Amino acid sequence: MFKKDIPPSNRSKVKSSVQRGLRQKLLETYPGLEPFIEDVMPKKASLEAVKLPERVTLYTIDSTPLFFQPIDGPPVPHLRLIHQYPSAIPTIQIDRGAIRFVLSGATLMAPGLTSPGGRLPDAEHAIEAGQIVAVKAEGKEEVCLVGMLKVGTEEIKSKGKGVVMDEGHYLGDGLWRMHLD
Repeated sequence: MFKKDIPPSNRSKVKSSVQRGLRQKLLETYPGLEPFIEDVMPKKASLEAVKLPERVTLYTIDSTPLFFQPIDGPPVPHLRLIHQYPSAIPTIQIDRGAIRFVLSGATLMAPGLTSPGGRLPDAEHAIEAGQIVAVKAEGKEEVCLVGMLKVGTEEIKSKGKGVVMDEGHYLGDGLWRMHLD
């Protein structure tokens, strides 16, 4: 999604009523953010919207990226936000062999999650298709990718093959390298 460096094309302040709506949408989409919402998006903070190519808006406070939102999708936390609050969204794990592919922007495939070193939640905590997830890498501390699952975790386990995530925001992509100062 953000393979190239991204020049911000347009920056504007977000009205307080829109900011309240975005804050509520974040809490509905990511209930795990609730304990941290005052730190993430204080009510009195001035939220800015940065228009990016591919019809995506990046929301920032004091030039700190918080989340981005495709025109037809839910808000997605920026990796820097996930690194601060790793428990805020559901997490899956890829094996060591998938790391280099993920960090080059390749499609995430099921074998990277179902082989030894990969990790998916148990059936009780299954993640449905269409949900945003953070992807950790085997042996690493930080999340390396965030994006929307194309298939649920139970289907990934049962099939063991196929595309799991087409695109996302990964360490080293254009959004990660973008300077907002």
